[in-house]
Amino acid sequence: MKKTHTHRPCAHSFKITSVIHIACVLAACVLLGGCGAGDTPSFTAQGMAAVQELEYEEALDLFARAGEEGEDRRLILRGMGLAYMGMTEYGQAAECLEEALAAGGVGVEDIDFDMNYYLATAYFKTGRTEDAISAYSAILALRPKEKDAYYLRGCVELSKGALDSAQADFAAAVALDDKDYDQMIRIYMALDEYGHKDEGLVYLQNALTENEKSISDYDMGRICYYMGDYENARNYLSRLKTTTDYGAALYLGRTYEALGDYNYASGIYADFTENDQSRAEIYNQLGLCRLRMEDYEEALTAFQTAMNIEDNGMMQTLKFNEIVAYEYMHDYKTAAALMSSYLKAYPDDEAAVRENEFLQTR
Repeated sequence: MKKTHTHRPCAHSFKITSVIHIACVLAACVLLGGCGAGDTPSFTAQGMAAVQELEYEEALDLFARAGEEGEDRRLILRGMGLAYMGMTEYGQAAECLEEALAAGGVGVEDIDFDMNYYLATAYFKTGRTEDAISAYSAILALRPKEKDAYYLRGCVELSKGALDSAQADFAAAVALDDKDYDQMIRIYMALDEYGHKDEGLVYLQNALTENEKSISDYDMGRICYYMGDYENARNYLSRLKTTTDYGAALYLGRTYEALGDYNYASGIYADFTENDQSRAEIYNQLGLCRLRMEDYEEALTAFQTAMNIEDNGMMQTLKFNEIVAYEYMHDYKTAAALMSSYLKAYPDDEAAVRENEFLQTR
């Protein structure tokens, strides 16, 4: 495909929409494995730490050492499953997690629910949607108040076009907590992603009408934002102290972005970072604004600052946006080198594969 100098790569916002990301947030990579004599971390614990640092090959080596030392086999297999998921080798991940579940005793433990969440994600990513649904159903059979399982099962049903079944699961999730606005927003985003925006808006509208007297300015503002009512979103969010309130700064900034005022939005983000340097998403949004304002070096600085935040939770997004910034700066050599490394870590990113095709022509 022929590319010209007018090529403008699209940077990534950070949206929690995919089933894989939601499941990983829910199960959260708990460091299970314990310590050995003298408080030295076990190889399993070291492997889990490597998973958190996205060092998946190293993690697999550590889990192999754990097996040689006779450490808990279930925890080793669980860790291997998470490492393979990080490497996007979902078939291998599913095999490890299935084996870990099979190695359990008669009773059901918390770790079994944890692994079922991950297993469902692995099934989904390999196209085994019915198996993913069965995994969530198994969770709900024992824990019928697991609203996350209802939500995630609904997402899988959406992916296969079963809107009615998805809606039933979403309704069950909302019924368990009708003031969980995060969940309602996720439901809206999932429905929107699969072409059912109008159905998703119903959840947001119900949240406003049914909780009108109790809902906070923050929740009112961000729901208005997702409904596209940016004027009201701005009015509600402007009442909050955005220099220190993370959620208010993030959504008020996004609202001004939606209104096309990137300069004001970037000012909100920059003011927040004067008081708090721990929020990667604020830096990412600041970087995106700087890109829009053609201030590419400042954009790059914002992305790289966020990348240096420990456990930032959005490294893939930041690495991609770093590449985009280098492209805008016409440093194609650096961008190509970073893209090569990126695709080794995230080979299933179709946008990155397409962008790499362009970089190969420079």
